[in-house]
This record gives sequence, structure tokens and C-alpha cells, in this order.
Amino acid sequence: MKFIDQVTVYVKAGHGGRGCVSFRREKYIPRGGPDGGDGGRGGHVNFRADENINTLLDIKYQKQYIAEKGQHGMGKERHGRQGKDTVISVPPGTLIKDEETGEVLADLTEAGQEYVAAEGGRGGMGNTHFKSSVHQAPKFAQPGEPGTERTLVLELKLLADVGLIGLPNAGKSTLISVVSSARPKIADYPFTTLIPNLGVVKYGDFKSYVIADIPGLIEGAHQGTGLGFQFLRHVERTSILLHLVDISEMADGDPVKNYEKIRKELELFSPELIMKPQAVAGTKGDIKGDGTKLDRLKQYCNDNHYDFIEICAVTGEGIKELVQYLAKKVEEYKERIADS
Repeated sequence: MKFIDQVTVYVKAGHGGRGCVSFRREKYIPRGGPDGGDGGRGGHVNFRADENINTLLDIKYQKQYIAEKGQHGMGKERHGRQGKDTVISVPPGTLIKDEETGEVLADLTEAGQEYVAAEGGRGGMGNTHFKSSVHQAPKFAQPGEPGTERTLVLELKLLADVGLIGLPNAGKSTLISVVSSARPKIADYPFTTLIPNLGVVKYGDFKSYVIADIPGLIEGAHQGTGLGFQFLRHVERTSILLHLVDISEMADGDPVKNYEKIRKELELFSPELIMKPQAVAGTKGDIKGDGTKLDRLKQYCNDNHYDFIEICAVTGEGIKELVQYLAKKVEEYKERIADS
């Protein structure tokens, strides 16, 4: 399935039905009073988070959503039926923004959460509401009010606890395939991963956390190089960022410089993002050669107080320790959020 994480849509709520001008016409009542009913409310346009959806693909191909109009009022004080609401299902983690102002209107982070994006117009009152001692036969009623209409930007930010960051071929896809049931594409050339991948990592008794593999981040991403910044929004909600750095003897460049390149790109994308808890994992430890690159990266992390773990997804070296370490960090983060 194609991964779509940002779309623009136009929504229009239904107009309210107009009130009715009517008078009683019954046998033996030659001059019956007003009995016009009210018009029905126009339908709302609602967004609802649905856990069975993980992309905005469907919305990409239907960019206009118009709710049903309210029914007009009728005689004998019969009110018009309200317009049917239009409900748009979106993945949990969807931000709804006003296109014109950029204001965040809603953040649907939990399944079942709803937001009324456009309110239906109020139905007009029938002439029965306007009778009085001095105006016993009003021949007018209210028109229905127009429904709200607006253009919105929907932006999906995946709900992951751990974000995997690193240069292409650093081993992100291999790691997520080892620690979870996710099966991303893996090959020995750059940019095999073109969309974010999510995996559920289980640990302990009935405990788990979600890990996200964010693709395409290279030096110059802020200028559109590689896949640019288009997927970095998906790590803004994470508890911790895990930098994967290739320490194999075949890796290009210095591991410390490679790490600093990615860290710089994160900072250019969002100064808040760089303040998140971060750790470093040296990957492909089975082919580290004489260990020069490993030692250099480890010393750098020690000097800068970054947590460091050496791993090899192929042999399983350090994987158990990494899973437990990340679980601890995720739990600590959630406790801090709960206490704040």
C-alpha cells in the first residue's frame, strides 16, 4: 500500500433547513393559528481516528467532503430531519490544521477520538414561533443558516515510542525485522526503505512498545537531498531516538562524522527534536575488523555522555540488551509525562 502522510481537503457542512410558514386547516376551525415546523440542522463533517487505518491514502483521492442539508420544516409543527453527518476516518496520530492560518485545530491520537471540523447550519424556526397577542398570523419563518466550510491540511505523525535514525544502509530495516514482526525491504544498496516502517517489540509479560524506521535521512536532507525531511515528522512523538551508526570495516567515512551529520540534520528540522532523549547503537559488529571505528565511536559517546550499545542484528549480539534498554527508556518517558 502506498504511504500517504499529508493531504489537503475541503469540507463543507450541510445547510440548515428553512422553517415552514403554515396555518392549521382543520374542520370546524376556520381560522387556525400558525403551525409551521422548524427546519432540521445541517449535517456536520467529523474526523474520527480509526485504528484499522495507517495512511491517508483514501483521503488523497477524495478531497471534497460535503455533508447533507437539513430537511425543511413542514406544517402541523412537524420539524425537518437533520442532515446526516459525514464521518471521515483517519489514522490515529493525525493532525488537523487550518490551511489559511496554519493553526492546529485537533490532534487525534487515540482510536475513536473525534473532531467536528465543520458544523452544520442551524435550522430555521417555523412561523409558529413568531405568533403573539398582537401578531396572531405571522406569514414568515426563518431561513436555515449555512454550514461551515473550510480547507484543512491533514498531517499524519506515526505514534511510535522509539525512532530509528541513521544513514542509508546503517541497518535500520534489519534491526526492526529482528526485534519485531515487521518485514521491511532489505538490500545492499541505499534507499531500499522508501516509507516509514512500524514494528511492535514485545518484552516482559504482556508488555510492548512501537518502533519506527525512518528512511532517507542523509546529509543535506534539509535542502531536499535524498528523501529530504518528509518523514522526520514521524519521530516528533517518540520517547527516544536511536541513532544507528555503521561501525563495519566496509562503512564509508568516519563513524563520528556520520553521526554528527545526522544530528545536524535533526537540529535543522526541529530544535525541539534534538532535545529528545537519544542513544547510539554501533551496528554490524560482526564485521568490525580491527575495531578502530567501534573504539572511536564508543569514546566519542563516552566523552559526550551518550548511551552506547554495540549490536549485530545478524548474529543477535547486543539485541536483547538493546530491547531492554529501550523498554526502560520508554517506561521512564511515559512516567514523566504522567507526572507532569
